[in-house]
Amino acid sequence: MRDIVLLCVLPFLMYGAFKRPFIGLGLWIWTAMFFPNAWVYGIASGIRYNLLISAATIFTYIFSKPKNKLELGSTGVLLLMFLAWTTFTSIYAMAPSNIVWDFWNEFLKTTLLFVLMTLAILKKRHIDFFLWCLVLSIGFYAALEGLKFIASGGAHKIEGLAGHTLGDRNELAVAFSMMLPITFYLLEEFGKKSVLIRAGLIGLILLLVISIIGTLSRGGAIALSVVGAYLFLKSKRKILLLVISLILGSLCFGLIPSDWFTRMDTMHDIADDSSFMGRVVAWKLSFILATLHPFVGGGFKSLEFLPVWVTLSQSFGTFSFFPTGNSYPDPNMSHAAHSIYFQVLGEHGFVGLLLFLSILVTAFRKAGKVAKTVAKMGGPTWIINLSVALRLTIFTYCVGGAALSFAYFDMTYAVCALVIVLEKRILPAVSLDRKTI
Repeated sequence: MRDIVLLCVLPFLMYGAFKRPFIGLGLWIWTAMFFPNAWVYGIASGIRYNLLISAATIFTYIFSKPKNKLELGSTGVLLLMFLAWTTFTSIYAMAPSNIVWDFWNEFLKTTLLFVLMTLAILKKRHIDFFLWCLVLSIGFYAALEGLKFIASGGAHKIEGLAGHTLGDRNELAVAFSMMLPITFYLLEEFGKKSVLIRAGLIGLILLLVISIIGTLSRGGAIALSVVGAYLFLKSKRKILLLVISLILGSLCFGLIPSDWFTRMDTMHDIADDSSFMGRVVAWKLSFILATLHPFVGGGFKSLEFLPVWVTLSQSFGTFSFFPTGNSYPDPNMSHAAHSIYFQVLGEHGFVGLLLFLSILVTAFRKAGKVAKTVAKMGGPTWIINLSVALRLTIFTYCVGGAALSFAYFDMTYAVCALVIVLEKRILPAVSLDRKTI
């Protein structure tokens, strides 16, 4: 039945992608985050939906008129430099070439999405459509899993879809946390226009929180705390927000499984937590890899290639300032870097890490600058609200990704692209309108 439904919907999706580039971009991120293939089992499972939509979007933009001037800003230039650098490091990569170039190809598609967003997203409705597509992908999955968690009385284990970018529950929890600021923005913009939309978005916020808890992810819990603390500090109704949080917390308390409290309690003494110390071991090996190859690193997926892992393990006794305690590398199985920072450091060297950090820092700062500029000129409040939401989304990613191999997440770069759109498309238009007035 799902196959039939999806096959019937596909022509309408393709029509939308061919109709307007901004619609295609929204469907591009929707197919990437929703992952339609995981929801079907028959003939529809063999179709590459994201490839079809992305190709249609690129085709539509090429033949659309008029063309807009490419405005990438410093963040976009840094991303192109990072892509070029990963191309260079892939030539000298240590992992099997087919694996390396497959990952490079995925990052190339992410970069293309970024560039096309800066070209084709020009108005508020374009931005809102893109954000609603995120809600209908990541938000939909969070709502579905949250309802299962509630129905099971907290027994349901929330995990990602097999084969998906968000297949790992820790990465899924961080993605859910990143959705919270975006959902709050949409609530502010559309909640006043419809009681149903307001109720739906408030319900989604609650289900996002429940789903983060249901993943049993410590990284997700930290990311959730960051979002909550920021919203509390920036809120003009702190007492009301605190009361609501306490009420919701008391309602959810009975659903939280004992395993969650056990996992959260391990953060008090991380030196005795084998899972966390295993991450520290991977961080140290990534650092050793970068020191041995400081210029190009090891290339995509190098640390997870067992021969590289074993070779690096022989130098594990160096750099004693890494507090690994009694933990040592597993000689029979390689592991991921478990940190966006050490992942990029090990795979692309110190140059790659500098470029990666610069992308995040410049996007974060630009979002804050846009908000301040619009507030100073008395511009539309939606720009301020969106800038703050995007800034918090980037910050949540930076915190939550500190213990995850999540450096090339599509949504992160899409959010950075929206910051560029605000800076290069929306802000100049607002300034021009005010000068005209």
